[in-house]
Amino acid sequence: MSLKGLELQIAIPKTVDAGKMADQMQQQSLVNQANAQAATERQIEKNRETVIKSNHIEADSKGNQQEQDEQEKKDRKKGQENNNIKHPFKGNFVDYNG
Repeated sequence: MSLKGLELQIAIPKTVDAGKMADQMQQQSLVNQANAQAATERQIEKNRETVIKSNHIEADSKGNQQEQDEQEKKDRKKGQENNNIKHPFKGNFVDYNG
């Protein structure tokens, strides 16, 4: 397959452009990979800090746990007292007519 002069005038610049595009794609993939790695490192660091903060909060909440338990006991006692009170009209009349 032989190329004529006119065909070479078109083919050579296009190969140079294709080479530039291939190089840009390769560079872009490297940049994307570097960005992904940086994002992963930031996420890992954020997760480490979150664990430290949650452990700190958990240690503080242990002291409040006793107060919450006492409050729950009081609420249960109030609930039992309210259950003993009869409702004024609930359960006293059944409408069979529909």
